[in-house]
Amino acid sequence: MVEVFKIGHYAIYLFGITIALGMLAGMVIMIKEAKRKGLDSDKMVDLAIYTIIAALIGARLYYVFAFNAEYYMNNPRKILAIRDGGLSIQGSLIFGILFALWYTKKKNISFWKAADAFAPGIIMGQAIGRIGCDVFGVPMEKQYFWGVRVNSQLLHPAQIYEVLLDLVLFAYLWRRRSKIKYDGELFIKYIIGFSIIRAVVEFFRSNPIVFGPFTIAHVTSLVIMTLAIFVSIIIKKNNTISYESASAEPAVVPLSHYIILGFLAIFSIWFYYFVH
Repeated sequence: MVEVFKIGHYAIYLFGITIALGMLAGMVIMIKEAKRKGLDSDKMVDLAIYTIIAALIGARLYYVFAFNAEYYMNNPRKILAIRDGGLSIQGSLIFGILFALWYTKKKNISFWKAADAFAPGIIMGQAIGRIGCDVFGVPMEKQYFWGVRVNSQLLHPAQIYEVLLDLVLFAYLWRRRSKIKYDGELFIKYIIGFSIIRAVVEFFRSNPIVFGPFTIAHVTSLVIMTLAIFVSIIIKKNNTISYESASAEPAVVPLSHYIILGFLAIFSIWFYYFVH
């Protein structure tokens, strides 16, 4: 990982900084959406903080047991060595959602309304966080000009593939956020969209193979997407949009938002190739 500076004996890495910035950006977007939808901002911030903690724990545990179980069973002390790398974004989603379901029920918060408010912020946070990631893709079969040379090999820049696709998904969700027909629709679209993105990017990465060209991440994406579609059918039949959501302030997307998004995409590419 790229070390930026040290505080005493502890190194601060670029990936950690971009993850923190992603969380901050996602929180700002979520608060904006919560206010627009008439949700209690304080409750949403509490939910976000606790869910982030649960998601980080889940990201590590899922990576340990789904991606490299044999190594960690032989080296159990390494399970806590997060600084050495090893987090699964899919694990963070699974654990984060499970925790949020429990927490919202305990605090009498509408899970689906909250989830819709969170969706755009989550994908933006993922996009920003991925910029500092050091998990490069597989070697390129041809010499494409956008490849990244690492240890004399030209690799696919899998990180930037995911960043750009995440930004496209954010733009879609941001435009659709006031056009949902039932609570939970936007979050379901996020889950399905990101599962597709993760599955596509996975073809350019190296992870444990399950069968053929498909990895454990492909299988996880398929399971998550299938469950999301199944859940969407149920909630669409049994739940129409609430009065509070229907009466929320219309989410008009000004041209300036698209300009900022385009600038972020260009900056991400520049930073990835010329700084990172």
